[in-house]
Amino acid sequence: MIAILAAAHQTSSQSTQQAVGYPTLFLLVALGSLVPVVPTGALVSGAAVVAFHQSDPVAPAMVFAVAALAAFLGDVALYWLGLRGVRSRNGSRWLHRLQQRADPHTLAAAERRLDEHGSAVLVLSRLVPAGRIPVMVACLLGEMPMRRFARGDVAACLAWAAAYELIGIVGGSLFPEPWQGVALAVGLTFVIAAGPTAARHVRRAWQERTAG
Repeated sequence: MIAILAAAHQTSSQSTQQAVGYPTLFLLVALGSLVPVVPTGALVSGAAVVAFHQSDPVAPAMVFAVAALAAFLGDVALYWLGLRGVRSRNGSRWLHRLQQRADPHTLAAAERRLDEHGSAVLVLSRLVPAGRIPVMVACLLGEMPMRRFARGDVAACLAWAAAYELIGIVGGSLFPEPWQGVALAVGLTFVIAAGPTAARHVRRAWQERTAG
């Protein structure tokens, strides 16, 4: 009887966590895709660790589906707002903000890759830290139609969700406690995200040194 009550309590607790956790994950990832300040990769990896330690085998698949859908909807909304600015004579604050977040050197490289590979470059842009915004700006400046962008972004968001969930699953499998795996997964995602910024600082320092 005690074992049955304990199992029922565990099932109820997991159901409550799922009812709260999945909508929260969806909202945060969508917000992070729309306003690129939320560490969405860390959110997905952390959620994947928690899902890995649950007894529900469907939980990891739910994290993947929720993250991919939220990322896609956030990307499409942001692209739609930026496209309105491209078509407007005076632009828009969304387009200006996106352009300000795109490093000129990275944007030029994104435009070259877009010319060479088309919308397929969207997949790589989602997997490379800090690569999403420059490629999106390149698509906007090239006036890529929304339908074409959305088709390419579907594969990009699926690959992105799978990659960061894999980080979380690996982190969760290394430790017995979920919080340990979450700490490792979040730490890894922040290290990965900081890579491009560190590379830019090194490149600028090298350029200044050689120019001097």
